[in-house]
Amino acid sequence: MVITRTPFRISFFGGGTDYPVWYKEHGGSVLSTTFDKYCYITARYLPPFFKHKHRIVYSKIENVKYIKEIQHHAVREILKFCEIEKGVEIHHDGDLPARSGLGSSSAFTVGLVHSLCALKGVMIAKDRLAKDAIYLEREVLNENVGSQDQVAVAYGGFNKITFDADGGFKIDPITLKEGKIQQLKDHMMLFFTGVPRFASEIAAQQIDNTPNKKKELNIMKEMVEEAIRILNENRDLLEFGKLLRESWRLKISLSEKISNPQIDNIYDRALRAGAIGGKLLGAGGGGFILLFVPPQTQPKVRKALKGLLEVKFAFENTGSHIIYYARQEAVE
Repeated sequence: MVITRTPFRISFFGGGTDYPVWYKEHGGSVLSTTFDKYCYITARYLPPFFKHKHRIVYSKIENVKYIKEIQHHAVREILKFCEIEKGVEIHHDGDLPARSGLGSSSAFTVGLVHSLCALKGVMIAKDRLAKDAIYLEREVLNENVGSQDQVAVAYGGFNKITFDADGGFKIDPITLKEGKIQQLKDHMMLFFTGVPRFASEIAAQQIDNTPNKKKELNIMKEMVEEAIRILNENRDLLEFGKLLRESWRLKISLSEKISNPQIDNIYDRALRAGAIGGKLLGAGGGGFILLFVPPQTQPKVRKALKGLLEVKFAFENTGSHIIYYARQEAVE
């Protein structure tokens, strides 16, 4: 039996430049971190004492004889990709809801590939894990996804991730003076808007608009370097929050589906209460909103957004890893 734990991610800057339609011509760059909320995947070989051969447990329970009968699209295709021939049981559990902008779909893909490889006795490197997840989501599952989520959750940590024209990527961990990371974290508030959305549908329009948004995307890419300078130099941390606000202004110009009146209202209430800046996480449309708020102002923002669920969190740097492994031979 194998249990993997894969973190969710927060993307600060550069989102949109991690789509192939952009970085294959211009190169891409994002600044992101993973945090201490996770996707758990449990996988084991299923003993042959049941009418079914495979059991898949998520928001539904599927008991099937053949992989092709599995309704969960990602599970079905990943089992094929990993060449699983013997009966398996898979359980998925998450700390936060799916379709919420935290890279949960990629965390699921990365975690499941990681679990199935370990079940077969294969120790997969983080580089291979990220690349396999990108391939699966884009080429097999036909999702309109970028490349940052798979890399971020596979590796973990606070990183600048650079995407090359040939599809390769580079990880540069962000090294800061003692206490600066905690200071940054202390200025962050995370709220669930309560609005679920399908990222692929929102991203599709953004991808279509990419050729007409070169100026905006170039600026968003440059913001990655500016954010790193703010953190590394002796500058007021409030500049990071202001940059998030400017980034959000540019992001909503990429597609009319990224925001909506409900999200605009939440954002405006937060700013009036003292937030410096913020953004919806992920493709937009709903899910979680990240706000940059000075600690002394956070009670006012919390009151202004009363009724929204606030999620306390801390940064993490482990990425996807195995938290339980017990060698198990499949029973024929």
